Amino acid sequence: MASGLRILVPIKRVIDYAVKPRINKAQTGVETAGVKHSLNPFDELSVEEAVSLRERESKGKSPMKVENILALSAGGAKCGDTLRTAMAMGADRAFHIDVPESNDGGLEPLTVAKMLKEVVKKENINLVLLGKQAIDGDQGQTGQMLAGLLGWPQATQASKVDVKDDKGMIEVTHEVDGGIETLRTQLPMVITTDLRLNEPRYATLPNIMKAKKKPLQKMTLADLGVEDKRRLKTLKVTEPPARQGGGKVEDVDGLVSKLKELGAL
Repeated sequence: MASGLRILVPIKRVIDYAVKPRINKAQTGVETAGVKHSLNPFDELSVEEAVSLRERESKGKSPMKVENILALSAGGAKCGDTLRTAMAMGADRAFHIDVPESNDGGLEPLTVAKMLKEVVKKENINLVLLGKQAIDGDQGQTGQMLAGLLGWPQATQASKVDVKDDKGMIEVTHEVDGGIETLRTQLPMVITTDLRLNEPRYATLPNIMKAKKKPLQKMTLADLGVEDKRRLKTLKVTEPPARQGGGKVEDVDGLVSKLKELGAL
């Protein structure tokens, strides 16, 4: 029998999805000061799935025990609150990688992937569950880069995750153009999560109180032997041009005439 699941769930503190972002005065990014932040929605799905895997095993619906769920976030001091939320949902412990706040979008995906690789090795992780993208940068690259660095199989945009046996066979379902694709592979692996995967639970008050007693370890990139090397430079961030209002035409001939006038035909 294979050993149990040791799950790493990377999470990110982002501007709340209900907030309309505004460009900062320096035009280097969006304004973050005084703006409500929350746990990235796709990462919330990852935390829920990790906890659900544990619950399924306890109910006899999964053949592998979840040994440990480690949440991790990189950023400023307020990331600690986000990690406490993850632990209130069911994560066992957390790593806070202390990275100074900045207006340049934070760590680049490759840097994050290198950081996660070191944590995977250090903590003997065999399953990484992370959101398919963060809703601030929307780059959607970290999971794929991490799988490449580790040489592990990956399944992206998962809408269903099943543990098939006690030897670590995992089956992942995701949507593709025109249908559903099902992938099956052996642990260790990287899975990125999509919206159809589950419905994240609310952190209850008793669990929020319990989360305050769970271990939260602080460290730096240097502790992991990773350098924050910048490969991309944001030159300018601006609002998109305002859309012009449409107009009505009487018939098809009028439509064709208007399209020719606009140079579309």
